[in-house]
Amino acid sequence: MELLLDIVSWILLISGSFFTLTGALGLFRFPDFFTRTHAAGVTDTAGAGLILTGLMLQAGWGLVLAKLLLILLFSLLASTTACHAMAKAALKSGLKPQTVNDNSNSEEETSSKP
Repeated sequence: MELLLDIVSWILLISGSFFTLTGALGLFRFPDFFTRTHAAGVTDTAGAGLILTGLMLQAGWGLVLAKLLLILLFSLLASTTACHAMAKAALKSGLKPQTVNDNSNSEEETSSKP
């Protein structure tokens, strides 16, 4: 039983690390602020949730488990709220999301230039 618990825990830890790293890659790859915020918010929340769940399985019953649960709860609330607040503030300040038409126009302009 302990071996199964360790295997599930490591799968969660590795999956969480993968989500976190792909979110970091999304910050560099996506074209505008809103898609970058979305990539960071979703993958950060999912990655931290998976990592903390894997750590909870390793911790067993006790005070450490309670602390990890509180960290998970705070992380789930704070990350999503912060991403929403940043996106809303960007919209209010006049930053417009990039649309599909914006991408096709900029590609046509760059391809038609000599």
